[in-house]
Amino acid sequence: MARRELYPDIDPYETGELAVGGPHVMYWEQSGNPKGVPVLFLHGGPGAGATGAHRRFFDPEHYRIVIFDQRGSGRSRPLGELADNTTHHLIADIETLRQRLGIERWLVFGGSWGSTLALAYSQTHPDRCQGLVLRGIFLCRRQEIDWFLYGLRTVFPEPWHAFAGHLPAGERADLLGNYHRRLIDPDPAIHLPAARAWSTYEGSCSTLMPSPETVAAFGSDRMALGLARIEAHYFMNHIFMAEGALLSHIGRIRHLPTVIVQGRYDMVCPIATADDLVRAWPEAEYIVVPDAGHSAMEPGTRAALVAATEKMKRLAAAKAA
Repeated sequence: MARRELYPDIDPYETGELAVGGPHVMYWEQSGNPKGVPVLFLHGGPGAGATGAHRRFFDPEHYRIVIFDQRGSGRSRPLGELADNTTHHLIADIETLRQRLGIERWLVFGGSWGSTLALAYSQTHPDRCQGLVLRGIFLCRRQEIDWFLYGLRTVFPEPWHAFAGHLPAGERADLLGNYHRRLIDPDPAIHLPAARAWSTYEGSCSTLMPSPETVAAFGSDRMALGLARIEAHYFMNHIFMAEGALLSHIGRIRHLPTVIVQGRYDMVCPIATADDLVRAWPEAEYIVVPDAGHSAMEPGTRAALVAATEKMKRLAAAKAA
């Protein structure tokens, strides 16, 4: 019978920090089997950071599980730092970490912004990837950013009014620019309330059914500051890549075994984006979870993600045979 539940909680067997240039010190950890198949987990946001729950998508007897917090996120330092923080820096950080850990190739797993970074990394270094597991596809095109800022109002009007209402009425025609201005303000009395409003909005729209626990987690000061400030920074700069680049470069990774998991009712990263990706990449396996929103932790989505990592085990075994 196919496994559907997350694996039990485990502790890392190794943690560390890595200076990656400028002011940035990156937190990383390894768990599972030190001699297992390497898998890299890429968290969302950008800016959300990783948690111990993210280790649980992987069989700890089979996988060598590598997790890190991206620049300015989670346990990396300084929190919310925007200097030298671009997609290209993050791709370089992944390579620095891979080399530091002596890993030749790894499975890459990412959801939401993690799917964006997984695509960008794999298209830059396809020879370092064994395969991909992607969830909640986000390509950071202009229409996707506009949907997050304005379109979500059509489905989640109450959270949107709270989000927009943090700004004076005269500033709501440019939510991104005016939020960004507050989020980069050095005064905590200005940037923290803005960060809480932004992050709580995202958390409120991330699950199919209301989840007070998710909203509370997104509203915590540390999570909110990293997520909101870095998201606004990346959105303002269109993830430092040309519009549509991730779709146009699919040919570089078409050969990699890939599973794409998408919640039917994902409102943060709507299914139309995943549809665009799989139409450009029909070789990828595509799983639509019929009763899920955006969160990786919704029952149907987490079951599909565990099944995907199990399938990658079987593919690797068959290839080795």
